[in-house]
Amino acid sequence: MKKFTVVIILAAFAMSLNAQEVGLQLYSLRNQFKTDVPGTLQLINSWGITNLEGGGTYGLEMDEFKGLLKKNNLDVVSVGAGYDDLKDGNIDKIIENAKTFGAKYVMCAWISHEGNNFDIAKTKEATEVFNTAGKKLKEAGLTLAYHAHGYEFRPYEDGTLFDYMAKNAKDFAFEMDVYWVQHGGEDPLALLNKYPDKFVLLHLKDMEKGVKGNDTGHEDVETNVVLGTGQVDIAGVVKRAQELGVVEYMFIEDECSRVVEQVPQSLNFLEGLE
Repeated sequence: MKKFTVVIILAAFAMSLNAQEVGLQLYSLRNQFKTDVPGTLQLINSWGITNLEGGGTYGLEMDEFKGLLKKNNLDVVSVGAGYDDLKDGNIDKIIENAKTFGAKYVMCAWISHEGNNFDIAKTKEATEVFNTAGKKLKEAGLTLAYHAHGYEFRPYEDGTLFDYMAKNAKDFAFEMDVYWVQHGGEDPLALLNKYPDKFVLLHLKDMEKGVKGNDTGHEDVETNVVLGTGQVDIAGVVKRAQELGVVEYMFIEDECSRVVEQVPQSLNFLEGLE
């Protein structure tokens, strides 16, 4: 494998993946940001990562936060957006935030629903919301990507609720979080092969061996482990994404308390892939 560039604290390597690049989902460092925003951005820089998925400023003024990003050679290429904002038509606010950061993607990570009540009615509603919002974002030069969390893989007709979404997604794409796909009962590699032109972003996140998933979209964050040490076929997914050439950014997301120690180890794993 050859085309993403990541520098690891004491070693550098260059790999080219048809313009695909490894980045970081900033939620990984949410606890570190609470106490030291400049230091946390500097830490990311020391890992050699340049592309980020985020969207907030952690209490700083936008100009100050953007200054720190520039100082650390960091680019926010994807920003988050809430489902309710997309549904209620707050598109101008979302577009303004994305444009201010210079992002290319707008990512929605959760469909609002009560308790465990996610069904075909909610799926159809969300698909319509995403198509409507996605069309407006597309007109502004942005791509909307929905990030499934597992409850979308509940059975529906001869497939799943996700199948309904994917087949009816006209003006939006998807971000695959390999952890949540597997946790929800699907095979990430098989899903990538089933919809080779639907996924434009990836979350690289591995699941501790022995964890049994469910369709709730919830799990203990401490089950996030170093890439390549868990039960998700990270190597297979990355290789297939390389071959397809549709996925532009692969964001490492590690939500556990060991994130600062684990991210460099995950980068080392990606370095060793061939």
